[in-house]
Amino acid sequence: MDEAVQEAKLLRQVNALIVAHLRGQSLGQAAAAVAAATMTPLSAADSVPANHLLRLVAKGLASERGGAASAFDSAGFGGVVPPLGSGAVDFSVQDVRGSSKSFPKHEAKHVSDHKNIARCAKFSPDGKFFATGSADTSIKFFEVAKVKQTMAGDSKDGNARPVIRTFYDHMQAHLSILGQDTHNVRSVCFHPCGDYLLAGTDHPVAHLYDVNTFTCFLSANPQDSSSAINQVRYSCTGSLYVTASKDGSLRIWDGVSAECVRPIIGAHGSAEATSAVFTKDERYLLSCGKDSSVKLWEVGTGRLVKQYAGAVHRQFRCQAVFNETEEFVLSVDEQNSEVVVWDALTAEKMVH
Repeated sequence: MDEAVQEAKLLRQVNALIVAHLRGQSLGQAAAAVAAATMTPLSAADSVPANHLLRLVAKGLASERGGAASAFDSAGFGGVVPPLGSGAVDFSVQDVRGSSKSFPKHEAKHVSDHKNIARCAKFSPDGKFFATGSADTSIKFFEVAKVKQTMAGDSKDGNARPVIRTFYDHMQAHLSILGQDTHNVRSVCFHPCGDYLLAGTDHPVAHLYDVNTFTCFLSANPQDSSSAINQVRYSCTGSLYVTASKDGSLRIWDGVSAECVRPIIGAHGSAEATSAVFTKDERYLLSCGKDSSVKLWEVGTGRLVKQYAGAVHRQFRCQAVFNETEEFVLSVDEQNSEVVVWDALTAEKMVH
């Protein structure tokens, strides 16, 4: 009898976790349906911490593997990425300031192999490689160890070549291998597993490269987009990616099928959308545009959640980003040549 009672209690707890998880993902109707089917009071989910079910699942999976609960397996790609919700800020909380943080110092070095302006660069998740995109229409794939050898002048054979791959086929509207075109490369981003590279160019469709085979994959629905892309970014699990376009729109795409699942048309009016980045829990999207606005969007609904005002950017393709803990939002005020910092939760301007 005691065992049956304990099992019933556990089942009620599991149902409450599921309902809380669905509500946390802005799936209110699904949460209500599950609550009704399992006779779980909605109030039972109120005390469940954000993303608690995900953390419990992560611990359980890690226990089965005999390791620590520090990562999820990236669905469909076998890569390891940070767990959903770890360190993420709950933007449903109002009027709570983030704690002050200090910013680290970095040593900067430079290496170039492009024939024209290098417009973007991104490290692979393991830090062993980085990719750059240029106005010369190429995407170059560098090996960090060889870059270090070249800069230090200690290459044993005296001829270490840091560029190990160059891509040129970002105009083709079909599956293709290397080719040549005239499209400016504006943005690159690695999939969290490190085997794929997403590129945004003057072409309206983002291009996905397999870095091991040189193969390029495109969306099966190119009609979903008709404007040049300023930036592409994956979510932390790679299940989604976003494009910020010159027509002022944001588009959220399925990371596996490459289908547009959430267009936010006119996110920045008729001004260019210049950047977009997901929060760690993939529930929100931070965007910046040439309408001098920085905005936070809910991924599940496309609803505008917050707006961070007080920075002017109308001429350059300025970006908005979170700090590591997502407590602050940073962007540029081109009128005063300043970096502006807002509290992410309250949208209050902190420093500039």
